[in-house]
Amino acid sequence: MVQSPETDLGLSHVAIVVGDLDKSINFYREFAGLEVIHRRTAGGDIQEVAWMADGLRPFALVLVASRKLDDTPLGPFGHIGIACATPDDVLRLAAEAERRGILRSAPRDSGSPVGLWTYISDPDGNTLELSYGQEIAFRAGSQR
Repeated sequence: MVQSPETDLGLSHVAIVVGDLDKSINFYREFAGLEVIHRRTAGGDIQEVAWMADGLRPFALVLVASRKLDDTPLGPFGHIGIACATPDDVLRLAAEAERRGILRSAPRDSGSPVGLWTYISDPDGNTLELSYGQEIAFRAGSQR
């Protein structure tokens, strides 16, 4: 395959198995601000696939709907991390998660470079981290 401007290069996605694709899409839309950029039916052990992204970078969360694939959830510590625009966003979403009974870890400020963060359980038991103030872009940029 020849590399072209339309071909991904480097870290491109994380894929997780889900039981109910629509329920998972709604969760990641509401709590992570992701939107569906591709959706298709599949075959074999996979019923349907959706790619979700934030539109800020070429990276996707791939949701794979299957009743046959036996996969382990990501977590309780392993997680998908989403940076929020404000500390209030982290606190508001954590409060909503607590109201729904899916809050795994109350918001905590761990200082630089980790910042304010909280853990939430998705519909399949995977862990979503919401944060504010992490310094990944700054640290990644210094590696160039």
